[in-house]
Parts: sequence; C-alpha cells; structure tokens
Amino acid sequence: MRKTREVKIGNKVIGGGNKILVQSMLNVIASDVSGNVEQAKRLEAAGCDIIRVSVPDFESVRLVDAIKQSVSIPLVADIHFDYKIALECAAAGIDKIRINPGNIGDESRVKAVALACREKNIPIRIGVNSGSLDKEILKKYGGVTAAALCESALSQAKMLEKYDFNDIVISIKSSDVRKTIEAYRTVSSQCDYPLHLGITEAGSERMGLIKSAVGIGSLLCDGIGDTIRVSLTDIPEKEIAAGHDILRAIGLEKGVQIVSCPTCGRTKIDLIKIAAEVENALKAVKKDIKVAVMGCVVNGPGEASDADIGIAGGDKCAVLFKKGEIVCKIEESQIVSTLLSEIEKM
Repeated sequence: MRKTREVKIGNKVIGGGNKILVQSMLNVIASDVSGNVEQAKRLEAAGCDIIRVSVPDFESVRLVDAIKQSVSIPLVADIHFDYKIALECAAAGIDKIRINPGNIGDESRVKAVALACREKNIPIRIGVNSGSLDKEILKKYGGVTAAALCESALSQAKMLEKYDFNDIVISIKSSDVRKTIEAYRTVSSQCDYPLHLGITEAGSERMGLIKSAVGIGSLLCDGIGDTIRVSLTDIPEKEIAAGHDILRAIGLEKGVQIVSCPTCGRTKIDLIKIAAEVENALKAVKKDIKVAVMGCVVNGPGEASDADIGIAGGDKCAVLFKKGEIVCKIEESQIVSTLLSEIEKM
C-alpha cells in the first residue's frame, strides 16, 4: 500500500494507511435546499463516507449549513470559476473544498483560497480532468495525455505549497480508463498527497460500473488510492453500493462475499433466480463471510470448499454445506429461506 500523508476532512481522515473512504456527489438542483438535504441523508444511510455538493453561485452557499446540520459525514464544496464562492463556503464551515486552480483565475485568487482554508484547517482537493487543462500544457503535450494531467495536478499543488498550504488531495480523472490509470500511477510516484480515485464521465450504470471497476480496481490493487468515487449517470446511492462492492471484491473491505457459478447443462434448479434473491437479501449484511451459490455438486462443496456456507444444486433440490462439509438436503422451494436462516445464525 502506497503510504501517503494524512489529511483530515471533518470527522474523517484519509491517507496514511487509513480506511479507503467511499464518496458520492449530490445531483439535486442547487436551488432545491430541502431536496439536497434529503438526498444527503439517503446517501449517509447508504454508507457514504464523504458527500460533495456543487455550489455554483452565492445563493447556493446556504446548502453548506443546511446539509451539515442534517448529516454527520463530511461535506465537500465543488467550486468552479468564482474563487469568492470558495471563500464564502470556507466561512460557512465547509469541511473541504474541491477546486481546479486553473479555472478560478490568476494566482492571487488561488492564494486567497489557500490562505482562507489554511486559517480554518480546511483541506483542498485539486481536481484535474481532461476538460480543464491549461492551454500551454495542452500545447506542450499535443493534447490530453496522462503526463499532461499529471503535470497539471502537480503544478497546481506547488502553487498551493507556495502559500504554506499542504492539506491537499489530488484527483486526476479522465473518461479514458487506460489514461486515468497511467496518470495516477505517475503522480503517485512523484508525491505523497492522498489520491481521490475515479473515472470521470464513466457512463450509465452498466458501462460506468465496468469502467470504474477496471480503473479504480487496478489502482487499488497497485496500492494506489485513498478515497474513491464511482461516477454513474444514475442515482448517487448506486455509486455508494458500487464503491463498497469494488472494495470488497479486492479484499479491502469486510462484508458478505457471494460466489456463484455461471450455470451449465448440469444445473437442474433455477440458480439465476436463487443467486439474485440471495444477493439482494444479503446486500446490507455486514458479516465477513463467504457464501457460495452453486449449480451442481461439481461446482459445489468441492470447488467452493473455502466458503463459510453455501448451497449446491441437485435435481430440483440442493445440499447445504459449510466449509465443504454437507449439512443437509433442501427442497428447491426452501433453498433461499434455509440458506438465509443459517446465515442469520452465524
């Protein structure tokens, strides 16, 4: 695991080997304060660790207090173009500010934000993406490349460092998965700031999940990344579920791990339906166990012998097994209820 410096965000800490936190962003129109508050509550209930909200104008600064009064997790203000809005959010008690120093004006404005945040111990996330690179950097590299993204992020970090500001988190996002992976690997070798991982504009749920799992998962397996966001063109609660699923899939978060076979001609039960029912029933269960849902004895107790508990299909029936040992036989109509009942006892 890449060792990064710690950055405190409200009541959470990222970097320094701490737990990788899952983020999402509110997508209710900024003028709808109550709608943003209610969505923030739903995200917190879904397991979101850090919430980001867009603050496009001065009127929207009122979101900061309203949301912070309603949830206990840190709130990040997403600022573009007008540095004065960032200053107002800092004064309003925001936990973190996300800016792209390249699009809020000259260095004097960056300095003003850095000094205001330093005074109140508010960290800044430098958010660089392929659509916000400086023209000179684009000219230097002949377009958007991983090296261009990396140079942009590090140069902006140096700008903040000039004003003795080091509570920095860096994100370098592209919709191109390979480019994103390369950029993060490069920047991780050149600084020790915590990194916020994500694939920007990843798409709707299906492709967004695939691209994010490949990009974020690859980097996490390299030991790179301190906090993540799975960007989906969908309700943000799905981003939270996906983020935790990625962490569990690579062993970075405890929880129920379900393994199931793809079925074949030997399968004589409706395994697809059974697997879906089991997965849905266990999605909120926090037990650190491995559950196997297998179609036949070939893929059952033998191949899934490391599962804590599981079922293997027979002819309109199944066997229940624990750690590879068969416990009992179950009629098909009772498979799901019996399995869930045994898991509840564990």
